[in-house]
Amino acid sequence: MAKSKKESKKDSKKEKKGSWIKSAVSDPGAFTAKAKKRGITTAQLQENVLSDPDKYDKKTVKQAQLRKTLVGLDKKKKSKEE
Repeated sequence: MAKSKKESKKDSKKEKKGSWIKSAVSDPGAFTAKAKKRGITTAQLQENVLSDPDKYDKKTVKQAQLRKTLVGLDKKKKSKEE
């Protein structure tokens, strides 16, 4: 049985939502390596990047935003476990 156009669009949206994380973490450790190269922690690099995103390339800004999101999710998860 063939899928309707509406169902196909839903499936492709789900794939896009799920696949963004794959592309975001395609180079694991890259953000950490950038921080180590500068002699600072990832939290410090995140703060520097988000406070002045024009100084950094687009990929680094996205990495900093992703780190902020993931750290926030981890904190929520840990607070629910307690």
